[in-house]
Amino acid sequence: MRIHVQNPAGESQFAVTEAQWSAALSRNPDMTGLEVSFASDEEGLTQALPEAEVLLSWVRPLRQRFPAGALPGAAPRLKVIACTSAGVDSAAPFEWLPDSVALLNNRGTHADKAGEFGIMAILMLQTRMPAFADQQRRGEWKPLFASTLEGRRVVIVGLGSLGGGVARRARQFGMRVIGVRNGPEPHPDCDETHATEALDTVLPRAEFLVLACPLTERTRGLLSRERIALLPPGARVVNIARGAVWDQDAICDALEAGHLEGCVTDVAVPEPLPADHRLWRTPGMVVTPHVSADDHARYNDRTLDILFENIRAMRAGRPMPNRVDPVKGY
Repeated sequence: MRIHVQNPAGESQFAVTEAQWSAALSRNPDMTGLEVSFASDEEGLTQALPEAEVLLSWVRPLRQRFPAGALPGAAPRLKVIACTSAGVDSAAPFEWLPDSVALLNNRGTHADKAGEFGIMAILMLQTRMPAFADQQRRGEWKPLFASTLEGRRVVIVGLGSLGGGVARRARQFGMRVIGVRNGPEPHPDCDETHATEALDTVLPRAEFLVLACPLTERTRGLLSRERIALLPPGARVVNIARGAVWDQDAICDALEAGHLEGCVTDVAVPEPLPADHRLWRTPGMVVTPHVSADDHARYNDRTLDILFENIRAMRAGRPMPNRVDPVKGY
């Protein structure tokens, strides 16, 4: 099986290396019969595609590289495109993807790191760190006191690897975890789960709200100005999903009006966020530059293990666990 790894040009932090590939083969000794090539430029991709059966790539360039109808001619043997990110919204809509090619996301890589980031953000908000940061910039000494997380209610929208990771950590701190996802099926780290259609009835109970859902046409603008108003006064919000899943200006308005006490966001619209953007200076807001789920030390190792899990399933004739449904967008 011919596999091509296409790294972004100039990427120094998360480029998949030959050494990481060799280590992954050692961890997965059943992955025999694999031939691999690496490139970080268009020439290398063009040379590899005619023989490639599996392409491992960052998701962002896919639509630009493969306009509708172009992929079969450029890569006639291609069976799988594996993306190195969990979210594939930047490749949607998927009219460029032939039915014969399976698109895989990287779901499962991010659970531990996102869980730690999420509980860190919740702890920051509970201990009023955004307010202390605002006071520090003003040179103001003003004690603000807080209690522990035990018994506090957190609503987590999206229970994939990101939201599930946060739910697990929140349970360890004794929080009451309320999950919201496509269906109301139970989740092992939630005290209760609800379908997305029930979001309006759940939000008034949210002392903390964590957004961890994929960006699809269904979730775009999910946390609207009207839904922000449903949150109880003093609620705190964490966004590790995508900037487009909430009304960014409405969040800033709610913070400035005192309806929300604090917010931590790892995502924004646009990204990178311009230096003069309102989000930087909204009181009670903490902004991080889209780093919540990326474990620099382990990300590529887990990415390759997930790729091998899917190749193993394909070889056995089983459904590939990370296959994206183009209709759903995840």
